[in-house]
Amino acid sequence: MIQRAVEWIEVNLERNIQLADVASFAGYSKFHFHRLFQSVLNMSVDQYIRTRRLAAAAVLLIHSDERILDIAFYASFNSQEAFSRAFKKTYRLAPGEYRRIMRSIIFIQEEECMMQEMKGWFLSGSHPHLYKMGIDRQVVHTGNASGYLHSQFVTEAAEFATMMQQFKADKFLGKRLKLSCFIKCEDVDQFAGAWMRVDDQLGDVLQFDNMSNRPIKGTLDWNYYSIVLDVPSRSQMISFGVLLQGKGKLWVNQFQFEEVPETYATTNLEVMPELLDEPVNLSFDE
Repeated sequence: MIQRAVEWIEVNLERNIQLADVASFAGYSKFHFHRLFQSVLNMSVDQYIRTRRLAAAAVLLIHSDERILDIAFYASFNSQEAFSRAFKKTYRLAPGEYRRIMRSIIFIQEEECMMQEMKGWFLSGSHPHLYKMGIDRQVVHTGNASGYLHSQFVTEAAEFATMMQQFKADKFLGKRLKLSCFIKCEDVDQFAGAWMRVDDQLGDVLQFDNMSNRPIKGTLDWNYYSIVLDVPSRSQMISFGVLLQGKGKLWVNQFQFEEVPETYATTNLEVMPELLDEPVNLSFDE
């Protein structure tokens, strides 16, 4: 009976649950049910409900970007202050501290796990948790393995992830650099491609190409792709990888970097805003 009552509470956790509601579901008077519940779980119904709501709030703090105030209301607290006091009493940390510390711990654990699986590579993008990367020893272009990036729980067309690396630009300053690789894809419904970016010390993008003007879509066998960018003298870091937007699968093999002469045309995507001759719509009438 207590188990069925707990299951009922879980289903109705977002409602304003009272002891009388749970007791009525269980078929007991609220006083008798209270004694039974506490004897089994060593806490009152109210304490159990609050504990479960705080646990749900803890998950939201780690895995969502919802405001702490909104999470407080979701957990049925009337104010952020009341939520913070209750949360700190249970988790020994204020909600903001808990979010920051637990995210850093989880990130380090995931990064260490991923680094063990694929040395040097990490997963990023708008929704990396909706994708999976790894090593495939069956779908291979050359050598013993290829890297793969597959969608898993993607629902929106704009969601994307990238399997990537970063390294210092020092050895290539003032040079023209070509990145090449082989890519195979299956059922890519939006966009896939290789990419490379050159940043300066402030993190500003100096050169960039993600193949958005020549996207890979659908199902294609292994093909060769390349990107050519200049590495200006003030460059600090070079990032590169493959990206997958929307649903689908891709495999990549044989990444290679080489210096090329200036006779090679760059593939840098010039995204410059068009400047107007004079200011317009100053009164916001148009």
